[in-house]
This record gives sequence, C-alpha cells and structure tokens, in this order.
Amino acid sequence: MTVHELLDAALTVKPIAASLSEADKNKGLQSMAESLIAHTEEILKANKEDLAAYGDGVMADRLRLDEARIQAMAKGITDVCNLSDPVGRVLETRTLYNGLELEKISVPIGVVAVIYESRPNVTSDAAALLIKSGNVCILRGGKEAFRSSLAIVNALKEGLTKAGLPADLVGMPSNTDRSEATALMTAAGKVDLLIPRGGAGLIRACVENATVPCIQTGTGICHIYIDETADMETAINIVENAKMSRPSVCNAAEVCLVNKKVANEFLPLLKERLTSCELRLDEAAQEIIDGAAASETDFDTEFLNYILAVKVVDDVKEAVSHIAKHSTHHSESIITQIDANAAYFTQMVDSAAVYVNASTRFTDGGEFGLGCEIGISTQKIHARGPMGLCEMNTYKYVIRGTGQTR
Repeated sequence: MTVHELLDAALTVKPIAASLSEADKNKGLQSMAESLIAHTEEILKANKEDLAAYGDGVMADRLRLDEARIQAMAKGITDVCNLSDPVGRVLETRTLYNGLELEKISVPIGVVAVIYESRPNVTSDAAALLIKSGNVCILRGGKEAFRSSLAIVNALKEGLTKAGLPADLVGMPSNTDRSEATALMTAAGKVDLLIPRGGAGLIRACVENATVPCIQTGTGICHIYIDETADMETAINIVENAKMSRPSVCNAAEVCLVNKKVANEFLPLLKERLTSCELRLDEAAQEIIDGAAASETDFDTEFLNYILAVKVVDDVKEAVSHIAKHSTHHSESIITQIDANAAYFTQMVDSAAVYVNASTRFTDGGEFGLGCEIGISTQKIHARGPMGLCEMNTYKYVIRGTGQTR
C-alpha cells in the first residue's frame, strides 16, 4: 500500500482506536506478541536478506535479529499489556468561580507516523505503545531494515486480526521510496504527529520539510565527565559500559571529559581498558597517552561506532560549559564523590537525562519502567526523554455546567 492508501485506512480506524477498552487493547497486544513468535522463521529469513545487503560493520548490530531478540520484542509487547491504560485519566479537576466543573482528561493523539532507520525492533515497540495509547500507528522503516520490518508488521497485523481488531491499526508502506517519507511529512490533516527516529540527517530532513507536528528524537552526543574525586574503578567501568556495550545506539557515550587532577591516573586506565576503541584526544590528553588527535568536528559528532573523543578540563564548570556547547541534550553523566559537584552538574546540564555515577546507557524506555519506548525526545515541548504511553496522549477539557452563560 502507498502512504496515501495507508492514511485513508488509518482515518477510518482512528475513532475505533480511540474508543477501544483496555481489555480489548491488551487482547490485541497479546495476540501480536504471539504472532511475532509464531512468525520467527519468516522474520529471520527477511532479516538475513537485509544483513546480506546492508549489514557491514556496526550496522550489522543495528540490523541483526535472532530468536532471542524476537522473543525480547514479544516480551516488550506483553510488558506494555501490564502498564496502565493512559487513555481517560483525569489529570485535573476544578470547580470554576461560576460553578462549572472542569476536568482535564488524557486522550489519544490520533494518527502517529514514525519514520525510522535501521533498527527493526522499533517496529514492534512503536506499534505496541501506540495501540495501547489509543492511536493508529503508521511506520516507515529505512531501506536497510525494510524486509525485516515488513515481515514484523505482517505478523503484528495477523495478530490484531486474530484478536478481532482492525489490522489497519498498524501500517507500513510497501516500498522505501523517499517520496513516501515526504508524503508522511506533508500529510497535514491526516497525520497528527510525526516522530523521526534515527540519525541527524533523518531528523533534520523531517524538521525542515514536515508540515505536520514533529517531535525530534534520537541524536545522542552523550558525555561522561570524570570529576576530581571519581573512584577510578567505578569511572572506568562506567565509561566502558557507556561506550563499548553497544556503540551503535543513541545513549552510547561519544565524549569523555576528564578533570586535569586525575587525568594522569585515569587516561592510561582508559587506554588499557578500551583496547578496541579509537581514542581521539585533545592536546592535553595527547601529552599523557598516545592516540589520534581530535579534529575540530570530533566533539560534535555522533560516532555510533568504536570511537571516543577525549578532552581534559579544569573542573566541573568547564565540563558543564563544554557540554552546553556540544551536547545534543540527550544524556550526560558525572562520576564524582563530591555532592556539591553532582548538584551543580545536575542543575546546570540541560539534557533530557542527567546521571550521577551511572552509565548513560540507561536512557531507555524499558529501563525507565515504560515497557518500551517510541523514541527519546531531545526537545522540551510535549515530551522529553524516553517516550512511553503517557507521552503518546494529549489532553482535552471536559466542562459540565447547569445552564451557565457568559
């Protein structure tokens, strides 16, 4: 189906999505999870074709599915079943001066389009969250994961049908033509919200071209600052996890800032531990350990690879100043034993997630108890940080009177 056909179908089922009971939505989600497992063989076959075409280097980690990852995707769907339905929550009640009874009530956004790139698990995460939150889900995956994503969507649609729900609650275009993405970006009156999830290029294209409301997500130039009192073992373990556990994701660390008082001790430990990571060093760091010189752009780059930019700073204030200049406002961490420095860092760093003595890799919907996520917002209006069920609702006012006029 084309985007226009999908949107026509989405508008037809939009009122159905908004009016589904929690029990019906959970029944549909459970059936989707079961169908995902039942179609493991077809999904893995499609994924193998994607890997053969695009699975070079770090991209392979973003693309690859196996039975365990499909089971994890299914579990993510069932985890959403266990979360409270956000639709219909009474957010506020007030009696106005004239006796009117006002309620502020959580309601679905409507038709939500998600444009993403090379992570096929986004397909099931987004579908589960949007259906549970009463929305219709239109997905446009990137060409790298297209076969995998389409196989997943087909399994999810079969699950919805078996549960007695409209299959058109989730849809995906049958090709990856750029015109289809543009059609989603410009479908004013049909798409209520657009969420781009991917690299800086994708997000920039959506923000610049969209005529529908758009939430920026994803780009993560994440920093870890090693303070003057940091425990060295704790610090090196956190940096290793944040950089090396999965460098191709947006919550991986890209920059390590090191207080000059501990640089002589910490930097050799960093080089010894991160043997498979390329360190790009500022001048002060190069005086302590060997490594490539950092270029002017390295501190403004989301590497998504085994590369880490390293800079020596005077103190926590310089660290915060550097982050303010170079951060994408995703996730930052301070490793310290000084409460005052931790307080300064958490107050002054303007990012969606700010950590003290922990890895940035925890910025994730599942880790935050949201079941899964539809993306990580790096802006401030409507949603910020990992976006789960509640962030996929807006609100309306319901006012009850007894004949009042103004």
